[in-house]
Amino acid sequence: MNVIRIIGQIGMLFAFSYIGSFLKELFHIPLPGSIIGLLLLLLGLSLKIVPTDWIQGGANVLITFLPLLLVPATVSVMKATTLFSGKGFILSGVIIVSTIFTMISVGWTSQLLERQVQKRKVESECNNSLSQ
Repeated sequence: MNVIRIIGQIGMLFAFSYIGSFLKELFHIPLPGSIIGLLLLLLGLSLKIVPTDWIQGGANVLITFLPLLLVPATVSVMKATTLFSGKGFILSGVIIVSTIFTMISVGWTSQLLERQVQKRKVESECNNSLSQ
């Protein structure tokens, strides 16, 4: 029964992707359809139209296999040595700058989320103490 539920959840994730692709073609949006689908999913989750337990198990399964899904793309990039030849210094710079940017943005985001959790925790404790 659990396998059927996970297959349904993965199907729902694919449905969002296909809806995004359909909207891209319909309205000629200059974004990939999968990104539009992810934005629709984010909107649905944010507005609580789509409960997280509708997709959580399927998303966890896909995340588990994500490195395996990226192997073909990595091998293709490694085969295209002529595309990247002579640009090692530029690529190294881009990788270093993007890694630093990613680390800083993830750090700031996690600190912001941690402050919000602590604030809610303090507010909850205050509300509990006032109600007693």
